[in-house]
Amino acid sequence: MRYSALEIVKQGFSGNRGWKPLWRDPAPKSAYDIIIIGGGGHGLATAYYLAKNHGVRNIAVLEKGYIGGGNVGRNTTIVRADYGQKGNSPFYSHSLKLWEGLSVELNYNVMFSPRGLLELCHSDGQIESYSRRANMILARGDDAEMLDRDAVRAYAPYLNFHAERFPIRGGLLQRRAGTARHDAVAWGYARGADALGVDIIQNCEVTGIDIEAGVVRGVQTSRGAIKAGKVGICVAGRSSQLAAMAGMRLPIESHVLQAFVTEGLKPFINTVINFGVGHFYISQSDKGGLVFGGDLDGYNSYAQRGNLGRMEHVAEAGMSMIPALGKTRMLRSWGGIMDMSMDGSPIIDKTHIEKLYFNGGWCYGGFKAIPASGSAYAQLIATGDLPAYAGAYRLNRFETGHLINEEGTGAQPGHH
Repeated sequence: MRYSALEIVKQGFSGNRGWKPLWRDPAPKSAYDIIIIGGGGHGLATAYYLAKNHGVRNIAVLEKGYIGGGNVGRNTTIVRADYGQKGNSPFYSHSLKLWEGLSVELNYNVMFSPRGLLELCHSDGQIESYSRRANMILARGDDAEMLDRDAVRAYAPYLNFHAERFPIRGGLLQRRAGTARHDAVAWGYARGADALGVDIIQNCEVTGIDIEAGVVRGVQTSRGAIKAGKVGICVAGRSSQLAAMAGMRLPIESHVLQAFVTEGLKPFINTVINFGVGHFYISQSDKGGLVFGGDLDGYNSYAQRGNLGRMEHVAEAGMSMIPALGKTRMLRSWGGIMDMSMDGSPIIDKTHIEKLYFNGGWCYGGFKAIPASGSAYAQLIATGDLPAYAGAYRLNRFETGHLINEEGTGAQPGHH
């Protein structure tokens, strides 16, 4: 069914008894043309674009748990296109354009809110660095503005302009950036894929990958064996574990990244703020809670929880930037399992096993990349070729040395 204002009124008069489930709950078939392992944002988007753009309908998305239970529902929901590296810049630019029309595309409100992103500068070096990045962003056709101290104060007066240790010198503003609703994105793509005939199979853990003579033949699952013509791995922090089932060792480490939300407050943060020195980022949700995060917890883990030391570090960074945060009460915290690549940038590519494909290594960029990642991965699986905007994300760049090192911290996943 299509959603509309008229439908809301109609259902209201009928006691809201006419709404249908967003997607079916089918039993797995014995075989599919394509299996996507992972029912997160990237996996669901891939299935949707495979069906919509390439006409493939005999697809199964296999999810170990429930839709929205992984990283797609465990992030700070920031959407931006402020990357400077040649490999990343066109990709995230394309993704932001897809975000802007996604609610209409899916006929489902993903609550994309272009409230802007302000990245603070605290030194002359940062001013120079962000000015260079702003010029790169403008050169590719996206928006960017450099603000001086007074302009930052006018834009975000609640910031700490009296800090001597981290003085605010200016900032880089991208007005088209913003936030979206994480679970709405997952549900919207799931609903769209299901409407096109895709089977979304929850509580179906993949326990093995069947390979014969160098060609993938299907998967073993907790609900039985399923044959497939092609298989796509798309499981974020579990990438190394799934790849190991196919005998692959990836240039990826799994780290925990915590996020936090406070009690609901009256609106006072009207944008997304990134505190450059402390790697702290914050926005205010539509329900009033302050949503924020910081650095990785600093150790390899598959646990969806963090440690108190990192929680204290993030709180200190927040207090340095917005002292008024000290009066708020933290409601909850959670952890996502981040698939940190060796250069801090993602991988979308074929593997050495025929008909087996890989999508992962998203580091901090996974949520904002969902639309472009799904579109690019779908094209790769359907045609064997990546679109130009994702052409740099080949797996062999780690052999050839063509790394996409956005932060300049080298081959150290824990630092990206």
